[in-house]
Amino acid sequence: MDLWQLLLTLAVAGSGNAVSGSEATPAILGRASQSLQRVNPGPGTNPSGKPQFTKCRSPELETFSCHWTEGVHHGVKNPGSIQLFYIRRSTQEWTQEWKECPDYVSAGENSCYFNSSYTSIWIPYCIKLTSNGDTVDQKCFSVEEIVQPDPPIGLNWTLLNISLTGIHADIQVRWEPPPNADVQKGWIVLEYELQYKEVNESQWKMMDPVLSTSVPVYSLRLDKEYEVRVRSRQRNSEKYGEFSEVLYVALPQMSPFACEEDFQFPWFLIIIFGIFGLTMILFLFIFSKQQRKEN
Repeated sequence: MDLWQLLLTLAVAGSGNAVSGSEATPAILGRASQSLQRVNPGPGTNPSGKPQFTKCRSPELETFSCHWTEGVHHGVKNPGSIQLFYIRRSTQEWTQEWKECPDYVSAGENSCYFNSSYTSIWIPYCIKLTSNGDTVDQKCFSVEEIVQPDPPIGLNWTLLNISLTGIHADIQVRWEPPPNADVQKGWIVLEYELQYKEVNESQWKMMDPVLSTSVPVYSLRLDKEYEVRVRSRQRNSEKYGEFSEVLYVALPQMSPFACEEDFQFPWFLIIIFGIFGLTMILFLFIFSKQQRKEN
């Protein structure tokens, strides 16, 4: 329908120029330009053109921050024109007075940071974003619902054992919890997910979540290099935090009998047992022959 309106507008522009000359041209071209913008909006733009919340996140249940987009069509460029206000329910009723964001700086541009003095768990918050005094976005949540921990740190690994065939090895991977998460006192309980893959692979293998800060990884090829990473989440939550830095595990080939196949047939064991078997047969043959001579 907008395309037909555009064609009609251009047709009217042509007739208007024929009747009244250039006086009608600016207004008509302006309307035509607006119609084009509605038919072909710019890529990656916010359709509403208004500021809106992108995420709220707490790394450790003690602080949290909320972030928003600035918007593209609101036409407001003055500092402080976009403001965040919040209320929280500390009693049976919502507090009637909206309070402004306590810190617009610490969490970066277009954000509001709530330190431990302003953070309460198990208490619902509502926040709203205003532009020139008008509410443009609003959301409600509890702090425990938005927990996404920082990445674990200090990943390292140790060799547990090597298979008899000299092809595979088992390792133990260890790490430390996020530094700002108070797991020692039990203020927050984290579970961890380890992922690993060969360096040249694209698909990560995921292990089951664990509560400990170490996990064994079995049956890695000795002649391959691996990448390992770990992320964490609050227990019983669905939202994981960011991954740790990648840990590289290089397992050199330890056995001259190892080949490129997944299974190495143990020829050297066959030879040893073969020689032993032939020796026993020869011994039994000589023994039985000696017994017949004596009889």
